[in-house]
Amino acid sequence: MLYWVLKKGLLGPLLKTVYEPWVEGLEHVPESGGAIFASNHLSFSDSIFLPLAVERRITFLAKADYFTGSGIKGRATASFFRGVGQVPVDRSGGSASMAALNTGIRILKSGELLGLYPEGTRSPDGRLYRGKTGVARMALEANVPVLPTAMIGTDIIQPTGQKIPNRGKGVIGIRIGAPLDFSRYEGMEGDRFVLRSITDEIMYELMELSGQEYVDMYATKAKAEIDAAKKAGNVGVIPGSAGTSAGHGAGGHGAAGASAQRREAS
Repeated sequence: MLYWVLKKGLLGPLLKTVYEPWVEGLEHVPESGGAIFASNHLSFSDSIFLPLAVERRITFLAKADYFTGSGIKGRATASFFRGVGQVPVDRSGGSASMAALNTGIRILKSGELLGLYPEGTRSPDGRLYRGKTGVARMALEANVPVLPTAMIGTDIIQPTGQKIPNRGKGVIGIRIGAPLDFSRYEGMEGDRFVLRSITDEIMYELMELSGQEYVDMYATKAKAEIDAAKKAGNVGVIPGSAGTSAGHGAGGHGAAGASAQRREAS
């Protein structure tokens, strides 16, 4: 109930008036049935603006910390995240990661839309990083299509660490790509090579839709490198600069490899 109150009556109309976000590819969104919105992740605002663009409800898997705060502020934060369509999951790894996967699969099998960020965290520098394979496993086990979705300009409106968003009409854009069907891999969700191949294909589509530079390393590792460089006084260090980006060889791994495979097949 709160989701629709915020989307249709309070938050949604206000944000659409203030920011006038543009949307491409709504024709790719199924009218019914489960599907995954696999998006790049630039800003906290991504999870706010994407649901506004789609008529159907989108549920996101959010870290449990958002729902466990104490006092009035903690309860208000938890209510807000539930209200914007987020479900708490434990991201600490191991059995917790499996529980998060099962939660996503349950949502998809119930015929709902699920929003995921394959990078696992916000980009530390605006580039697109290697995807984690959970998105592939969910797509196969729930037998649903994946809609690659590029968020554009949200990092300009609300950079990482900034609580109050900037203003700017027409800066934020949402580009939804054609659905990716991985039914040809049915029954192979236990094959890590298949999961990696599917994930790389999704990341390649995101790279094409967003125009971001791709870096074949995990965003969490990139953040750690940036933090370590700052502590050492090396502010100009760029994670993945030693030949891991998509532009360094078409026959490489990750999204670049997916691009090369497509060219060879055509």
